[in-house]
Amino acid sequence: MPANIRKTSVIVEETRQDIGRAVNPPTRKAAALAVIENPFAGRYEEDLTELMDIGAELGELLGRMCVEALGIKPEEAEGYGKAAIIGENGEWEHAAAILHPKLGAPLRKEVGKGAALVPSVKKLGGPGTAIDIPLGHKDAAYVRSHFDGMEVRLADAPRANEILVAISVTDSGRPFPRVGGLTTDEMIGENGLK
Repeated sequence: MPANIRKTSVIVEETRQDIGRAVNPPTRKAAALAVIENPFAGRYEEDLTELMDIGAELGELLGRMCVEALGIKPEEAEGYGKAAIIGENGEWEHAAAILHPKLGAPLRKEVGKGAALVPSVKKLGGPGTAIDIPLGHKDAAYVRSHFDGMEVRLADAPRANEILVAISVTDSGRPFPRVGGLTTDEMIGENGLK
């Protein structure tokens, strides 16, 4: 059964200067959010396949929305992350079902690879709850310049019987990274780590 989506939102954050210095080119992050009905709100359900399938649907939809919002080709995406907020009538496992088993493969297709694990976070909350989407390089988890996050929220979501699902995609790392570690020029990008 497809997701029953109440609303979507796309946010693009562009950093043009930081600490008084111009960022050229600007670093950009996009987040795409979907507020969906939780089909299992208020009750325990052993089989969470429906939420897993919704995760696959949203991985494709939200990943594509992010890439389009950044105006880049899929292979130009550099970082990604995912998050979910469960409304009060849901449970933690509902977020896990959406985010983990099936969301990653369709997202990776939308960003032109994605050898690394997709960083994730989940929480319970009501309307207006903020969540930080953790970010990392899509092909090499050890690239420190891409350790980052993007805070998102919607004033009216999630309601008690809803789930807010968010994906973020970046076209770069942080401005002026200088804490060492593997760089994008040094990475191999095949095993998801280096």
